[in-house]
Amino acid sequence: MKLLVVLTGPTGVGKTRLSLKLAHTLDSPVISCDSRQMYREMRIGTAAPDPKDLEAVEHFFIGNLSIHDYYNAARFETEALALLDKLFETR
Repeated sequence: MKLLVVLTGPTGVGKTRLSLKLAHTLDSPVISCDSRQMYREMRIGTAAPDPKDLEAVEHFFIGNLSIHDYYNAARFETEALALLDKLFETR
């Protein structure tokens, strides 16, 4: 069975902590949809996971871009859907 768990809510309500617990329980990666956490220069103010958490659980779309890179919602959609297809095929 393929399962996609989606966590939403404002910054600072515990989504990251819960996502880490779920990732460990389900042996699953975390796919971030945060439009700011994907920029490596914006760690402060975005509540990005700390390096220890990033090492403990595989994360996607966290710190993977520079603020100088062009990126938009359409590109994210394309990349996220391709990633989901790949993960569902291999897990």
